[in-house]
Amino acid sequence: MNKSIYKVLFRTLLPGIVLLLSACGVEPWVKPYERGNLADPIMLMDRDPVSSSYLGHVHDAREGARGAGTAAGGGCGCN
Repeated sequence: MNKSIYKVLFRTLLPGIVLLLSACGVEPWVKPYERGNLADPIMLMDRDPVSSSYLGHVHDAREGARGAGTAAGGGCGCN
């Protein structure tokens, strides 16, 4: 290989590697005390969170006997 190819590789790869390694040291943008604002129910994408919660419970009760969901009980819906 020519020395010019090494120069091109050195000029493109080295800044890319430095950029990737410097991105690993970035602090999180969301501070721990700000996470409560993001966990607010108003931030959910559901139009009706109560209905979604109920339907999730029904789905867990139906699929609980098969083991498809995260429900602890059986298929009867009792926990």
